[in-house]
Amino acid sequence: MISELIINVTREESRVALLESGQVVEIYIERNKDSSLVGNVYKGKVLKILPGMQSSFIDIGLEKAAFLYVSDIMPNLEDYYAPFLEANNGDPDNPTLQPEALKTLPIEELLQEGQEIFVQVAKDPMGTKGARVTSYVTLPGRYLVIMPNVDHVGISRRIESEETRNRLKDIAAEIRPKGYGLIMRTASEDATDEEIKRDLEFLLHLWESTQAKKDKASAPALIYSDLNLVSRSIRDFMSQDVERLVIDSYEDYERLCDFVSTYFPRLMSRIELYDGREPIFDAFAIEHDVARALERKVWLKSGGYIIIDQTEAMTVIDVNTGKFVGKENLEDTILKTNLEAVKETAYQVRLRNLGGIIIMDFIDMEKIENRDKVFNAMVEIMKKDRAKSTIYNISELGIIQMTRKRVRESLGRVLCEQCPYCEGKGFVKSARTVAYEIFRKLRRMSLPRTKVAVITANPAVAELLAEEERHTIEETEDIFGIKLIVKEDLKFHQEHYEITVL
Repeated sequence: MISELIINVTREESRVALLESGQVVEIYIERNKDSSLVGNVYKGKVLKILPGMQSSFIDIGLEKAAFLYVSDIMPNLEDYYAPFLEANNGDPDNPTLQPEALKTLPIEELLQEGQEIFVQVAKDPMGTKGARVTSYVTLPGRYLVIMPNVDHVGISRRIESEETRNRLKDIAAEIRPKGYGLIMRTASEDATDEEIKRDLEFLLHLWESTQAKKDKASAPALIYSDLNLVSRSIRDFMSQDVERLVIDSYEDYERLCDFVSTYFPRLMSRIELYDGREPIFDAFAIEHDVARALERKVWLKSGGYIIIDQTEAMTVIDVNTGKFVGKENLEDTILKTNLEAVKETAYQVRLRNLGGIIIMDFIDMEKIENRDKVFNAMVEIMKKDRAKSTIYNISELGIIQMTRKRVRESLGRVLCEQCPYCEGKGFVKSARTVAYEIFRKLRRMSLPRTKVAVITANPAVAELLAEEERHTIEETEDIFGIKLIVKEDLKFHQEHYEITVL
């Protein structure tokens, strides 16, 4: 499969699109005023410990405090090993003396308010939540990731060849420094031993400089900032499947070439500068896909469609036959629609960068073998996704549940904001509903007789009161012996109104 990376850089933002066979499958956007924090390392300070949630708030110098779970805390063995020795009279056979025992400690025994702690951002702030951090700091290179103070060697799950996996395990065992863990990334699959060693040397030097800076800094402080999106595209996305990278900024092209020639010289031939007159995302037909990724309803080729609703906790995707009526029996029509929806759903999940819990409601199928076909198709197509996901078997109701690792905000959250009119509900009360609420409020009020009351409302509501509901206005006037005046105000929200007694 031919893959390309298309990069658009402007003064205000950078955009990276990954194309497979000419179709956009992933889009990443980083704005200069709101760049991602994932990978940044901070020296923070513990603000508050929450024993009931086994978590804590950490001040890392951002507007919102970061969130640290107990499972993401790496105990400092020098601080915690000694007390255990003292309490147990130095018995080396006592299991509580082992470092593994420290993992079961509650958070209130691991942290204290006001304590300084070294953390890395694992998830960007999302919605009302602050960043999620971990004290297990990792530094990614192109071919491998180093994990200081962790005894572990891992191989990317995307490397399937057992022979290649064994070769990389041998390399890792040979070059792994004492006191460090290593993860061999997908790009290491076709890397030489020398390239992997050079990557390790760079990361070790980076870690040493990070440690030196940490010792001098006062919390809260940023100690290490990860690469920007353009540089990360080389490090993280330029797999052996990507045949070329095309960028439209000469300055960034020059910086990329310097970066690549120093660390990844074999990639130099794949980098191109775009010099066309048409905007690069227009030339590669990407803008249309970006706009399509914001739509709630996505049509399928057969005439069916899927509805995508995203909430803070989960995303729900509903499949409908729409205009597709099929040519044979109902079960075949449903199966064809569902299989088509599987392909489009997987595409939209990657394109929109949907994460967390994803519920896919397919059209009910009577035959078990058809349900299996839909489930297996979903599992197979999601193998192309670089984000880790877990897919649960299809239910009798035709529902597939999936979790997908969420590190950054979805494309919709990046490009859009909550509707200020409906406040994110997706709907507002109808003018008639608001009008009837006004009548109910008038009946509850102690209206003094012979007085005048002014009803001020949105034009749509005011028009309904003055025309269709005029008889109810007159009836209310007769019952309460009061004069009602209806006024419209363009500034009023459709659900907002005021009743003023003069």
